[in-house]
Amino acid sequence: MGEAENFARLMRELKERAGLSYGALARRLHTSTSTLHRYCNGDALPAEFAVVDRFARACGASPAEAVDLHRAWLLADARRRAGGEPAAAPALETQAVLEPEPEPEPVVVVVVAPEPEPAAAVGSRPGPGPLPRGPWYRRRAVVVAAAGVTAGAVAVALLAAAGPELRAPRTGAGAGAGPTAPSAPGSGPASAPVPTATGAPQPTAPGGGSAPGPVPPAASPPVTATATASAPHAAPVVPLKAAVRTHVWAAGCDHAYLAERGPGSVPPPPVEADAPAWASAQRAVHAGTQIVEVTLHGTGGGAVVLEDMEVRVAARRTPPAWNVYQMSQGCGGGLTPAVFAVNLDAPRPLARPVAGNDAGKALPAPSFPLRVSAAEPVVLRVEAVTTGCDCDWSLDLRWTGPSGSGTLRIDDGGRPLRTSAATGRPVYGYALEQGRWAR
Repeated sequence: MGEAENFARLMRELKERAGLSYGALARRLHTSTSTLHRYCNGDALPAEFAVVDRFARACGASPAEAVDLHRAWLLADARRRAGGEPAAAPALETQAVLEPEPEPEPVVVVVVAPEPEPAAAVGSRPGPGPLPRGPWYRRRAVVVAAAGVTAGAVAVALLAAAGPELRAPRTGAGAGAGPTAPSAPGSGPASAPVPTATGAPQPTAPGGGSAPGPVPPAASPPVTATATASAPHAAPVVPLKAAVRTHVWAAGCDHAYLAERGPGSVPPPPVEADAPAWASAQRAVHAGTQIVEVTLHGTGGGAVVLEDMEVRVAARRTPPAWNVYQMSQGCGGGLTPAVFAVNLDAPRPLARPVAGNDAGKALPAPSFPLRVSAAEPVVLRVEAVTTGCDCDWSLDLRWTGPSGSGTLRIDDGGRPLRTSAATGRPVYGYALEQGRWAR
């Protein structure tokens, strides 16, 4: 049985047990009877989980049944959006690429050069794959010949000045009375890459430069010296996959966009599922409010803890003098989901938990920390508002897991999210009876 069929089966079982008709349920879900019938037959899938949540509540589902229905919807939605790809890697609007390329670990090379012939060098070589951080971090030493050190190894071998007792190897900066080897230029640690939910990691280094290549030993009398070359630590593999929706409408119908084109050049409003393509074609910007929905799945066997979410505003501009196009003349609904509210006009915006409401029943505000695993996905909903700026912004999710800890960037396909104020701009709504935009 496929994911969509399994989801439809769960919906039918809840409906039949509740003894409610399609018409009665459709009124509670603020949808049509035919649409609900297609959901239960597996011919269609709800665009967002809010409809599924209201359905479960209306049918009196237990908490365990609601979780099963939520999981089935996530898998079916991922399968639909991936076009038949395995559901383990859902792709909604943007797919996370979260596994940074491994970087070599710090390497210590000891070069012994006795009189007759070069001696062996003892050092640690990077093993395959990224190195996790934490108390379980270990290095394994291997013995290699000095002549076999390749040009790709990140190491520097330096020779100290000759002395009467320099035939014994030095194992630290304080061993013996001889001079210590100078540190290699550019050997300081570089800043770790920050993975994004929609793009590859972007590592940075101090000064913007790259680490120098290997330096061969200088010619000098036979001595023994120890040199340490520091390489950037490999970032831990991010144990999360994130699917990001940046065009989420309130109640599935209420939203507004800013566009430079006149009303005669703008096509009719789309449905929510087609909003990304419509907005891209019109070069439209979210007007006043933007809702972002992030679905997170664990990728390993253990659980990951989401510790906090930070808001980063990259740029503030004067809002453009464009027209406002309302996607609906008002649709309303009995559900106000709990969200993280963000005021982009604040000097330092924060993601503030806000409780929701479902037909008079309070929905608790979301709060950190949150637990995520492969079997327990988490959906975060963020609603950003501005009345004074054209803002570029993003979100940073701080996580901790078995492989270490890090930060996951949430943005719009590798670009910042963009929301602009629309105060005082001309507002147009689409008149269906006239087939055109009108004020």
